[in-house]
Amino acid sequence: MKTVISMATLMLALLLPAATMAQAVNDYPTNARAEYVFTCMATNGQNREMLDRCACAIDQIATVLPFDDYVRAETVLRMQQVSGERASMFKGMAEMNEFVARLRRAEAEAEILCF
Repeated sequence: MKTVISMATLMLALLLPAATMAQAVNDYPTNARAEYVFTCMATNGQNREMLDRCACAIDQIATVLPFDDYVRAETVLRMQQVSGERASMFKGMAEMNEFVARLRRAEAEAEILCF
């Protein structure tokens, strides 16, 4: 009986990191993934090959960048396109630029792996 409990404990210990990793990879909501894929396809071509490549890209980004950081970077990028005094903080602050830099690195990695 002790061997069965030990084996069960070992199996659970091996599966928990995988489950945690799967949850981390899947923390992007479906609508965020879909929006990324639609935008990517609009830019690169609207065919089955691009669907697969763009889906691969957002999946890869999700493995590197937590969803909260992705949202922050996307917000900074959108705010940098706005003109006016309020948008200036999004253009000059090092912290804001770091959010964007992390997203750009994740996108570059995804491009290498998926395109």
